[in-house]
Amino acid sequence: MGHTRWWKDEVIYQVYPRSFQDTNDDGIGDLPGVIQHLDYLKKLGITMIWLSPIYKSPMVDMGYDIADYQAIDPQFGTMEDFDNLLDAAKERDMKIVMDLVVNHTSDQHEWFQKALADKNSPYRDYYIFKKTTDGNVPNNWRAIFGGSTWTEVPGEPGTYYFHTFAPQQPELNWENPKLRQEIYQMINWWMDKGVAGWRVDAITHLKKDLDWASIPADAEDGLASVVKKGQNRPGIDMFLDELKRETFDKYDAITIGEAYGVPESDLPSYIGPDGYFSMIFDFSYMNIEVADVNEWYLGPSSWSTKDLKDILFKSQADMKAVDGWSGNVLENHDQPRALSKLVPNPKYQTGTAAKALATMYYFLPGVPFIYQGQEIGMKNFERHSIREFNDVSSINNYEMALKKGYSEAEALKTVNAKSRDNARTPMQWDDSKYAGFSKHEPWLEMGNDRAGINVVDELSNADSVLNFYQQMAVIRADARYHDTLIDGTLIELQNVPDNVIAYQRELDNQVITVLINLGTHEEEVALPEVADQVILDNNVHVRTTEPNLVLPPYTSIVFAS
Repeated sequence: MGHTRWWKDEVIYQVYPRSFQDTNDDGIGDLPGVIQHLDYLKKLGITMIWLSPIYKSPMVDMGYDIADYQAIDPQFGTMEDFDNLLDAAKERDMKIVMDLVVNHTSDQHEWFQKALADKNSPYRDYYIFKKTTDGNVPNNWRAIFGGSTWTEVPGEPGTYYFHTFAPQQPELNWENPKLRQEIYQMINWWMDKGVAGWRVDAITHLKKDLDWASIPADAEDGLASVVKKGQNRPGIDMFLDELKRETFDKYDAITIGEAYGVPESDLPSYIGPDGYFSMIFDFSYMNIEVADVNEWYLGPSSWSTKDLKDILFKSQADMKAVDGWSGNVLENHDQPRALSKLVPNPKYQTGTAAKALATMYYFLPGVPFIYQGQEIGMKNFERHSIREFNDVSSINNYEMALKKGYSEAEALKTVNAKSRDNARTPMQWDDSKYAGFSKHEPWLEMGNDRAGINVVDELSNADSVLNFYQQMAVIRADARYHDTLIDGTLIELQNVPDNVIAYQRELDNQVITVLINLGTHEEEVALPEVADQVILDNNVHVRTTEPNLVLPPYTSIVFAS
């Protein structure tokens, strides 16, 4: 069964519930808080909400370590609250997408606890256990969060369990058919409740090389990255085919794969007309600013706007070549804020630049995703001690940097720039002490660069980032432009300056032209003949020097024919 692509008109908003809205004054966001702001999201043009994990969890990795797939964690509310959210969203013609985390569980999950309690338990085969007799771990694979992928089982010397991420996230054994059926039943239980689909976490890690062999070390610690033996490995197609057949296809669900490292040759299988997923996120440009996405303590990369432009258009070309669909994204819960990341000079980290970045991605072919706070131009924070961080990967990268010989100041600078906590600071609803998120001190310290960056102030400012996002939604839904923006061909405009990203969307007799200057100097661009009418700009005065337009720094402008 192929995808009907009913979802191609959607605009999806990612809610990180822990940081969205606290309604019971415990400093932690909750499901009633999401319900409270559904009308706000509706005015933003949102048709679908992706909820980051709300399952029962010890929160070692902020909910991506699940202890019970069919229970709501009490800090977020109850299952009744979730059902109320489904109903309230439906009343507003909005759908709910959940986070599907089935590569691993929490070490507190009942399955894993039973596996630990009895080495003869059938649940031991739900995970990956290996025994050695030489006092060493089974191989030299390095976990993504640092250290060995193997942790010794308490009370069983020489017996280890496997984890791609943190030790508290033991890996599920997808080679076990019984385990797979348990997962499918759980997914279908949620689908029967009315969930519209899934953002599928870490899905390219399901298959491992079953030789479990050590490989040449790639760093001084004598270890080698697990992605070389446990990501996009031969045989993963069987798992993904079965997953789709047993769950997603039965409900015509929307599915968005977090598909790191998928080879171009495999794209037809992933997002072709009968692919495993409706769409995938392309992370090639999301991690442009770091030298190594898994070990970002190594520091920043050297990148330019031209690099960003080339990656964006190559990604789109790859999607088109397989008749696939893209989840277009600037930010998410695992990324620093785009305004801080993609605008290197703090002088230009303004609402104007936030609107330029928004224009750049929102009108590309695919479904636009908005991460909470992106629509008001939230920025990165600056922390002064590693003790101020919550994110497990930030803390691990900091420790790895120190072991590598970096100074504390150097390590902290890198963590400040890349930490996932940057995106997890509480949503800024107003300019009060805790930004209207809570009356209680939040679970994570507020951002410290937030003057004028909040919903209340921006709603009353016609030139705000928030109002700009609302305008983009109106244009996408406008009958005059809708078909071109959804189904129109993408044409990259050539012969423009390196700092200018320029493209057109064309369908039948209509052409929509998008021009963005992501540089810090004026740039001249030849105005296409079909650029008849300005339908959106980011309030920067654009001069004309016939036959060219002069675009000031971080200008964006959209024309329709």
